Parts: sequence; C-alpha cells; structure tokens
Amino acid sequence: MSNNSFTHKPKKEQVRTMFNDIAHRYDFLNHFLSAGIDIQWRKKVKRLLVDKKHDNILDVATGTADLAIELSKLNPKHIHGVDIAVDMLDIGKLKIRKKGLGNLITLQEGDAENLNFDDGSFDAATVAFGVRNFETLQKGLMEMHRVINTGGIIIVLEFSKPKAFPFKQLYNFYFRFILPLFGQFVSKSNSAYTYLPNSVKGFAEDEVFMNELKKAGFKRPKQQRLTMGIATIYYAHK
Repeated sequence: MSNNSFTHKPKKEQVRTMFNDIAHRYDFLNHFLSAGIDIQWRKKVKRLLVDKKHDNILDVATGTADLAIELSKLNPKHIHGVDIAVDMLDIGKLKIRKKGLGNLITLQEGDAENLNFDDGSFDAATVAFGVRNFETLQKGLMEMHRVINTGGIIIVLEFSKPKAFPFKQLYNFYFRFILPLFGQFVSKSNSAYTYLPNSVKGFAEDEVFMNELKKAGFKRPKQQRLTMGIATIYYAHK
C-alpha cells in the first residue's frame, strides 16, 4: 500500500488498516521501544481502581488486551474490550486463552465512537494509547460517558510530550528519527511508526484534554504525568 493511498483514507480506516498491518509485531515493539516502561504505566492505571470495587470494566481501543489482562487482577466480574482492528483482537484473544481468562475478559470488534452497550453498563472505562486515534475525540469521550454509570470513572493513558531540557530534546530526536526507522524495519509497515509521532505531536494534552473531558460531561478531571512526561494518565468521574 502506498503512503498516498493510506493518507487519503478517513482517519478511522487509516487506524484500522495500520494496526491490522502491525498486529503481529505490536506487542514486541511496544515493550522494546519503551524499554518495558509501558508495562509499569498500565500497572499505575490499575492502581487508580483498587480503592473501589469495579464489577464491570470497559477497555476501549483494547488492542492486544494488555491493559484488560492487567485489570483482571482487580477481580472484577467482567471486562469487555473493544477495538476496530480485528487482527489485534485475535492476538489478544489468544493471550487471554493462554492465561485462562476467557470467562473474565470478552473481546469484540467495536467502534469507540459508537459503543454497542446500554447506558450505564460499566463502573469504569479505560483506554490506553487510543484516544489520539479517535476520528472525533469528543464523540468517543461522550460515548464512554454514556456507558459509565453515575459515580463511575474514566481513565485515559496516553503519550504526551516532555517539557524539561534536555530530556525534551533527546525524546524528540528519538521519537522523530529512531522510533520510526526501527518500527518500520521490524513491522514492515511504511506508515505506522511515522503516524505515531505525528499523532502524539497533534494530540491535545494537559488542561486542553481535561477540558475535553469536562465537555463530555465528566467531573473533577485530574492528571499524572509519567516518566518525565513521556506519558500521562488522565482520570475523571461521571
């Protein structure tokens, strides 16, 4: 596929195609390119949920289900994971079967901006490294607000941009040049690892994103910047 045909697709179709293309190498690249730090970030998401029992959890843009599997340690009644990339879901389903979590975690194809769940179905909704891929951010956030019950929580883990010298400069060099080159070499995708830095660069973070949460109806948004600002956790309540 040429880069030109890729970029002329609607964003949702770009994302679907891209993640299906790299699904077979996604987990390896995630852990390798972040030096395993992404695993610790997911644990921090889980820790935000330990103070209260959350029986039903929705994991949006679940991918290969790494966050859903981590959240299973909270002993909820059920976790639903949805994603538009079926090849990513197939890998996630295999991991879930190997861990014996088939009765606890259900993965299904689903669009974050048109969730196939009733109002107030979940105690918590999470999304890791997915909101910047939404075609319409506000629509996706409003859908998560709709399916969470009153008092429920949304937690968003997303890449962000470091601000402090000299880490900011080192990170920008790595993100613009090293990551795309290595990602393309391993995944054989011409688009995925050039899309990544561009999507992070264009993502609204800090107060701007917390205002998006407020516009979607969430209350008391807060954030935790992680690992010198490489990633940020946002959370708010309904």
